[in-house]
Amino acid sequence: MSTIFKYIKGDKVIWIVVIILSIFSVLAVYSSTGTLAYKKQAGNTEYYLLKHATILILGFVLMYFTHRIKYTYISRISQIALYIAILLLAYTLFKGTNLNEAKRWLTLPIINLTFQSSDFAKLVLKIYIARLLSIKQKKIKDFKSAFVPIMLPILIICVLILPANFSTAAILFTTSLIIMFVGRVNLKYIFYLIGISIVSLAIFILILMSFPNNRVGVWGDRLENFYNGGSEENYQVEQAKIAIATGGIFGKKPGRSTQRNFLPSPYSDFIYAIIIEEYGLLGGIIVILLYMILLYRGVRIVIKTPGDFGAFMAIGITFSLVFQAMINMAVAVNLFPVTGQTLPFISMGGTSLWFSSISIGIVLSVSRGIEESKKEKQNATA
Repeated sequence: MSTIFKYIKGDKVIWIVVIILSIFSVLAVYSSTGTLAYKKQAGNTEYYLLKHATILILGFVLMYFTHRIKYTYISRISQIALYIAILLLAYTLFKGTNLNEAKRWLTLPIINLTFQSSDFAKLVLKIYIARLLSIKQKKIKDFKSAFVPIMLPILIICVLILPANFSTAAILFTTSLIIMFVGRVNLKYIFYLIGISIVSLAIFILILMSFPNNRVGVWGDRLENFYNGGSEENYQVEQAKIAIATGGIFGKKPGRSTQRNFLPSPYSDFIYAIIIEEYGLLGGIIVILLYMILLYRGVRIVIKTPGDFGAFMAIGITFSLVFQAMINMAVAVNLFPVTGQTLPFISMGGTSLWFSSISIGIVLSVSRGIEESKKEKQNATA
């Protein structure tokens, strides 16, 4: 392990947390894709294991190369990337691939790879907000010169994501508010933004309801299913409850899940239920603790970072990943309506996992900058 750490920089605890989450991921995905393999791969259960392992390895490669980039360069890239993100979201909204009754996906030509443009937009927006906040710190309390330029990209990105993916837009909006709060934006203006967004959302829903095949009915059904709790209307959650209840304290042991045969998405949205079924309450608590450690280490990086940009970016990215994880786990234990959010670094996925890897790579780049700055000071005083 010490030999490996010679080649990687940044917070070693974060590296270890991501590695442990990835181990959980490989085991849980292999166990939960058995039924899918029999349906689509003629019983070849190793197919999804190898595919997911390849995606994870590529994710670590992306994480490694990202953490080697000086994080201040990322600030400049975000200026162009924001416009690209807006264009991709707009294109997806009208011309995207329709999966699960929503246009969330873009299919790349030639390689035939699909990805959610919102994954790219989420990362870019957090970086861009951090950039603006760091630039405008001297006049951060001013409404016109500071708050308005920060508010506009948040509203544009969230509005473009909203029609196809309400939960992603809500998580991104909440994360943006947190970054603004940490960035010392006037609380009065933040509450203004919340009020404007609530009114805008109400108007948007009314407009959307006038169009056929809109997503409002899906949102309403999910909320109704959550509050009613009927087994017929809330099939996914009921099966997840069974998985959790039968897991006990120590679980049924790896590969012995039975609910994987009944849960519609045991390898993505409800993978946490499979983890508890196979590894018990103890395994579920360990996963939660890993995300809490990730958040704690992110906050430590924020405190130690000398520059504003790195601090704002690190807290935004770390909070967003952990917040998404908490929502996914809350859905699995029926504390929250079904959202379709994956569990970062654990759920089976492709580009979403890669963007999460890049995100952690950026946080590690900030941490690496702290280490290098400390060494420079030590050399200067030696």
